[in-house]
Amino acid sequence: MDREAQRYIDGIPSEHRPLFDRVSGLILEAYPGAAPVLSYGMPTYRVGKRKLHVGAWKHGISIYGWGAGADAEFIARHPALLHGKATIRLRPQDAADVTDDELRGLIRAALES
Repeated sequence: MDREAQRYIDGIPSEHRPLFDRVSGLILEAYPGAAPVLSYGMPTYRVGKRKLHVGAWKHGISIYGWGAGADAEFIARHPALLHGKATIRLRPQDAADVTDDELRGLIRAALES
């Protein structure tokens, strides 16, 4: 893992670290070679030319990086989540309602599209 990415991850507040670790673990489970590097100031997982950024913020974590519409099914199942163009903002309290399989689908949408 990139040293700068490790420093970023080590600095994630304890209240958001379990959620970050959950998402990161799912990414690395599916794509073991996608160790994060720091890009745009946040950990970024690469598979070929595709990238998935996972950043920690006040609210929890944000996941960025898929093509338009690739998150439509996820958003349809979780309309209360804050989201924008190719971005999902996931707070720890919301994450309890999101299954690992749903996150895996979102990860695949980013890294295989």
